[in-house]
Formats: sequence, C-alpha cells, structure tokens
Amino acid sequence: MSRRGRRAALPDTGQATARGLLPGPGLVVRVFAQDGGRYYDCRFAAFPGPESLRVALAEAFARRTAPGAGVASLHTAQRIYRCVGIFCRYLATLAWPPQQISDLLPEHLDGMLTSRQEKVLGAAEEVGEVRNVLAHAQGLATDLAAKLKEAPPRRKRSSGRKTSYSRQEFRRIVDAARADLRAAAERIRANRELLQRFRDGEEPGAALDRRLELMDWVNRFGDVPRTPRKSGVWEGSQVPQEWVYGLGKTSEIVSWVHLSGLEAAAGAVLLTALTGENPGVIQEIRASHHRADGHTGAIRTAILSTRKPRRRSRAYMELILSDIPDWITVPADPESLSARDELHTPFGVYALLHELTARSREVSGSDQLLLGWSESGGRGAGRGLRPKGGDGWVRAWAASHGLVADADSAPPEPLRVTLSEVRLTYLELHQKPVAHTEKTLATTYLLRNRGNLVEYQKVVAAALEGEVAKARVRGIMAVLTREDLHQAQEDVEAVAAKHGVDPTILTRMISGELDTVMNACVGHTSSPHAPPGEPCRASFMLCLGCPCARALPRHLPIQVLVHDQLEVRRQQLDALQWAERFALAHAQLTDLLGQHDEQDVHDARDGATKADQHLVDRFLNREFDLR
Repeated sequence: MSRRGRRAALPDTGQATARGLLPGPGLVVRVFAQDGGRYYDCRFAAFPGPESLRVALAEAFARRTAPGAGVASLHTAQRIYRCVGIFCRYLATLAWPPQQISDLLPEHLDGMLTSRQEKVLGAAEEVGEVRNVLAHAQGLATDLAAKLKEAPPRRKRSSGRKTSYSRQEFRRIVDAARADLRAAAERIRANRELLQRFRDGEEPGAALDRRLELMDWVNRFGDVPRTPRKSGVWEGSQVPQEWVYGLGKTSEIVSWVHLSGLEAAAGAVLLTALTGENPGVIQEIRASHHRADGHTGAIRTAILSTRKPRRRSRAYMELILSDIPDWITVPADPESLSARDELHTPFGVYALLHELTARSREVSGSDQLLLGWSESGGRGAGRGLRPKGGDGWVRAWAASHGLVADADSAPPEPLRVTLSEVRLTYLELHQKPVAHTEKTLATTYLLRNRGNLVEYQKVVAAALEGEVAKARVRGIMAVLTREDLHQAQEDVEAVAAKHGVDPTILTRMISGELDTVMNACVGHTSSPHAPPGEPCRASFMLCLGCPCARALPRHLPIQVLVHDQLEVRRQQLDALQWAERFALAHAQLTDLLGQHDEQDVHDARDGATKADQHLVDRFLNREFDLR
C-alpha cells in the first residue's frame, strides 16, 4: 500500500515457467536443475503399457521430482525416470500386465527385483526408486500400499572392492589428460588467431577462404551450416550442407574452435586428479568464480561455489583452486616443468578450461565449465555443446588412448578409468580428506580400498621404523630420581656435577621455577633449537630429546598422561599421519617411562589431577606453541 492508502503496483510476473507434467499430448514431465537454467523432458509416452497406467506413473513421477520433494539434482531425476522405464518394460513382458495403477501388486515389485538381479548389481536401488515414485501415486491397492511401508530390499554387494590405481597407472592417466588439453589449447588458440586475422580483412589465401568462412560460422553458432534432408526415412531432419563434407567430419570441424567431448572429459579427469573432489562436483563445476588474489601477482587463486547434494544442509561449499603444483603429479625431473605449463596446478587447469570454453559458453548460454561437442546425445538430447565428464565419456576417453593396467602377463588389460577411482587414488596418495571428515576418509574410502594396501602398509612401517630410529639416536631427557633429590638436600654440588648443571640451576629446578610441561629446562638460552643466546621457541614436545631437559619425579603424571593421549590419537588418526606426527615422541616417552617401576607409573596415572589433564589437553592441542 502507498502512503495515501492506494494499492501499490506490483511488477508483472509474466508467464509461469512450464514444469512438472506438461499439458498436451506426449505425457512429458519437465524437471529442472536446481540452478533453474537446465531442464530435462521425461517422455512417458515412450514407455510400453496402457495409457492409463503411464499417466498415473507420470503424475506420481512429477510429484516425486517436484521442488522440495528431495530430488537434489537433474542427474538424480534422470536416474529415477530410467528406473520407471525399466519397471514399465518389465510389466509389458508379463502374461497379464496391469492395466491401471490400482492393478499393481507387491508381486510386480518382487518380480522386477528378481529379473534385474540377474543382470545388474544395483537392482535393489532400481526397485527402491520405483517404490519412491509409487509412494506418490494415488489409487494404489491396499496390499501394495502396505508393502511400500516395509523396509526396502537390500543391495546385493559385489564380491570385489573398489581399488585405487597404482602410482604408475595414475601417472599414465594424468599424462594422457595433460597431452589432450595441451593439444586442444594449441589448436584452438592458433585457429582463433587465424580467425581474427580473417575477420580483420587480412588475406589468408584462396585455399583457406572457404575453411575460414566455415570456422567463423562454427565459432558463431557452435555447429556447421545445415539443411533439411530432402528424402529418405529421415526426411526433414537437419544435415550438414553438401560443401561442408569436403572439409571434414562435423566433430572435427566444430573442434577447430571448441573442445571435443573427449577433451572436455580429459579436463574432468585432470581436475579430479589435482583436487580429489567428488565426481558430481567436478561435472557441475561452473565458470563463475572469484579471484581471491585480486590479480595482484600473488599466488593465483580462484574460489568457486559448488554443491554436493549428499551433504544436505552443508551441501553448498567453496572450492579453492590455487596455483600451487601438486607434488604427486609433478615430473620426476623438476627442470622439465616449464614455468609456462599451466597444467600442473588446479588453478592452471581451471584457467585453461575457462579460456578454451569461453566461446562455447556464449553459444550455449551455459555457465558450466566442461563443455564439449557431442554428435548425438541419446534420449532426444541431440547434438551440440553440452557438459561432459560422466563415466561414459571418461571410459571412452581412456579407450581412445589405449590406457592399460599394470600387469606382469601379456597382453596387459585395458585400464578401467572412472572419476570415482581417480578420486580414490588422490585420497590414497595424499592421505587427507576432501569435502568430508577424517573419519569418512578412513572408513568409507581408505578402509575399503585394497588397491595399494600393501604399499601403504610398507610406507607406514618405514615411517614408524624411521621415527623409532631417531628416538634411539637422539635419546631421551636425563632423569633425576628421588634418591638424587634426597642427596641434593645434603650435597647440592655433588648432584649438580652428576647431572651437568650449576648448583644454583639445580636448586631452581628442584623448586619448580624452571618447569615447562613434561620437564624442567636448564638452558633456555642455550637450546640446540635456537641461535646461541636467544630464547628457545621450539615446541615443548622436542624437550623429550633435548640436552637441556631434566625430568623430575613430579613430572611423571604429566608424562604418563601425554603417553596415554598419544595412544588414543593413534586410534583416531590415519596410521601414516600418526607416525609422522607422534611416533618419535611416543617412542621417547615409552623409553622414558620404561626407566620407572610399573607401580610408579600406575600410581602416577591414578594420581593425575584434573589440572594435569587440562594442561595435557592444551599442550597436545598446540595452545602453547609460538606461531
């Protein structure tokens, strides 16, 4: 309302976007991606069966995929649509197929499960998707409605386990992807430069005129000039004009200035190998980004908004791509890595793909990064510049390079390449979580991976052996016993000489003036961890092997608590991570406690106070470190 009480004029909302079950013939249900820009038409008229049943299933499917119904991505909606199609085709094979939705029985779901279990491992998931659609249907029989409330069937597990690639296989995959993108960059950049000269009026030569005219067309429209077919079964369909055939295949011509579908798949493989991100995140990666470095010449960094639907309330997250080489994929000879080679850093790969697909995004009106040419898309999608990176494209890309698995026998088997296994290999090699917790990394990924288990066990064993060897070489701090303290009351000089300290220092040490965490320090300004005369700034954990450290009986409860907490963290952390961080300190503490009687250690553990525990917690959380 205005101040004078008049009704305010509202903007015209225009015509509502058609979605859900569309009016008219064809039984088309239109589902949109969450960004609202892309949609997919699910055509239920293409399924077999009576129309009344297909109409009911289409209405239920529309409710299942409506906004707020829990279907988070276009890919998920397409999977549900495919499962409903499988169900319809199964029903059509029955001697007495149901004619309407009320004719469906529990036996129909059981029969679909039995028939699909003989063909695929994911039969239970397919039936589960059909159950979820039927739960939104109206007019179901009572017994089927009751069955839908029961627990769904469990998935039949594969006897095999998902395995990561060996380091040699991983390098072959990464090298092949880099080679494709380098070749694409060289081709597209050269053709763009040639095209710009042509548009500026330079004479490229009569032989190139026709080719450059075609290149200009492809650059503008993302396809070759076409004309309706004049005869035949496909009369009226669009085909390339006659003169185009003399210059090459359509896929080759379009790739003069655009990425091919296989090259876009190579980009997805390389981004996964350098970031370890989930395949769904990589496939949906966008061109829109924020330059965190502000183009200042510092480490180039792009921040992208991404979405991982399985994270639910935490689905939206930031993907940070920096210009720092990934140590796994850098060549063994560092001198062979050119400063101009942008394909060894996540930011470099992203920036190159952003450049090469810039015109493709303008032509298609899409903001997605991984755009490539498809001659046909299946399910009525047709040809065009569309997002790539699905496992079908990745497998085709691997086959085009003839990638083979490591094998002692000949001939070697083809290497099965998927983004999921590329990601698993990244997690295996880096031993750090990516968009999940350390617990998920350990239990969901590393624990189920058997590709490099033996190699990983060797790495952990070598790390433990190396840290224990350091502890033996460096030794442990000197210990003052109760007898030393009693003797110091009568003869301070003798005890001080025995332990290599000044009598005044010994007196201060016994009084507690020089305590740190697990010991007393007799040389704060003469530490091997700092320049002579300067205060020591090292972590108190290094006191365990420092010649300036002295342990007194009152320090035993703290030492026991630290040792016990390191044992607890051994169960919580990845084995290699624990070995690298705590194995040396653990070995030194074990040797230190071994100098005491078991009863003394037991009494120290029982006698530890809450203040001691609080001190140890702060110490292990690195609250005392100088940063």
